[in-house]
Amino acid sequence: MTDEKISESATTATKSDKQHINMFSRGDLLFWKCEYEKAKKHFQMILISPPISLLDSARCYSSLGAVNTELKNYEEAIYNYHKQLDLLIKLKIPNKTEGDIAKCLMSIGMVYFLQLDYVQALSYQKQALDTLAIATPAHDLTSKIYRNIANLYAKTKEFDSALKYFQEALALNDRDLKDNGLTLGQIYADIGVMYYSKEDYKQALYYFTKAHATWLKSLRPGHLYIKSMEKTIRTVESKLINIPANAKWSQNGVTIAGGNGQLYYPHGLVVDDDQTVVIADTENNRIMQWKNGDTTNGQVVAGGKGAGNEFNQLNQPTDVLIDKETDSLIICDQGNQRVVRWSRRSGTTQGEMLIDNIRCWGLAMDEQRYLYVSDWKKSEVRRYQLGEKNGTLVAGGNGDGGELSQLNFPAYLFVDWQQNVYISDRNNHRVMKWDKGAKEGIVVAGGQGAGSAWTQLYHPKGLFVDTLGTLYVADQENHRVMRWTQGAKEGTVIVGENGRGAGANQFNYPFGLSFDRHGNLYVADWGNNRVQRFSIG
Repeated sequence: MTDEKISESATTATKSDKQHINMFSRGDLLFWKCEYEKAKKHFQMILISPPISLLDSARCYSSLGAVNTELKNYEEAIYNYHKQLDLLIKLKIPNKTEGDIAKCLMSIGMVYFLQLDYVQALSYQKQALDTLAIATPAHDLTSKIYRNIANLYAKTKEFDSALKYFQEALALNDRDLKDNGLTLGQIYADIGVMYYSKEDYKQALYYFTKAHATWLKSLRPGHLYIKSMEKTIRTVESKLINIPANAKWSQNGVTIAGGNGQLYYPHGLVVDDDQTVVIADTENNRIMQWKNGDTTNGQVVAGGKGAGNEFNQLNQPTDVLIDKETDSLIICDQGNQRVVRWSRRSGTTQGEMLIDNIRCWGLAMDEQRYLYVSDWKKSEVRRYQLGEKNGTLVAGGNGDGGELSQLNFPAYLFVDWQQNVYISDRNNHRVMKWDKGAKEGIVVAGGQGAGSAWTQLYHPKGLFVDTLGTLYVADQENHRVMRWTQGAKEGTVIVGENGRGAGANQFNYPFGLSFDRHGNLYVADWGNNRVQRFSIG
């Protein structure tokens, strides 16, 4: 088609729109009244009613596609949309028809989706996205296509790919749409569903909570979406480590790792959802993993090539965490003054640098995948976006000391869903809580000098905070694990305090501490070169 004819067609379309406005309105009304057969006949009549422009024809075929979709005449609907697509391509008015072409491709994709042909559906949705990339930005349509693609990946259980596109929609919303209502809440909810499907319940809870908060601002109280999300949140909370306030543990631990020469002064540890235990085997310069039920065959999953600073080596690692998003381990490589990441995929032979020139000791990650690192030399804690080198100071940084704005050898960390940071402040014999954005911390355990009274701690190390806000801490020099409820002035001993020793009810300097999702307690028993599990009663 020549440029003159395109221009003429567009002009004719303007006149035609005025002539046929009532006819289109009648067809649209029939559609919205669900009188689809009547609507279909009506739009077919418009097609054979002269004069009819290319734009009018394209609009009629689009309407017929929608009608046939509702009538479940899917092959006919696809034919109609392809006729619309051919006309729009012939017209091709710059910065005008690209959006219509993208909508048409998206509609074809949705019909294939209804036919359960997810491959074709995905192909057309991606073609729609590519078409919009060369057009004047249409952020609301782009966001919708991102979500369509994400939902298709979810249907095929490709949850990581689905998450990628939901996150794209969320970023677009935050950057360009600024929608604080229904759609934004739905995106948060969709991301929550993806994490739930991956059994990452902490992340799922974070996004479901965001969805709930968003809908509370934009919908009436008691709305079905709000009520439904509240039920979902309760379900997810039940999946998390939910330790009853009056819980008790077996006083005799069971050795589930080490104790046979395979560990040498273990420090931090983490327990995966399937009860796999991952341990910083410090003096062996490696990270070890023990599968649930196999207490004899530990597996080296990082390092193990002797102390050194090559990327296939570690040097006295003190802490480790699991990043489920990338299926990797993040390791405090303390002796090399760096934080590194090792993939958990089989065949991995070396790690990669995340942060260097840091005297790290403890690590934590929040639901938004910010990484928190304690620097024992600078007596501070910093938060990093993955890939960032300098980070943001979130606690301490005011020199060694015992003031509320100071730390003295911050060791292990825990971060709750509100991004509040808990720190075992080793040489101040206390645990500090720094609320997000605070300039000083709050003493939540100890702080009464070194000692063995229940109001005191003596070189606290590993710590954990449950959904009730109860703190659990490994009290190193007292050879015990203590529990401190919110606001309590003293703690209680849950295991240990039976003297230093190697018995099943004893510790020889407990370091790392973690729980599995059932509430069983795991302790890295440093001096006994073992990990003990204490079953919840």
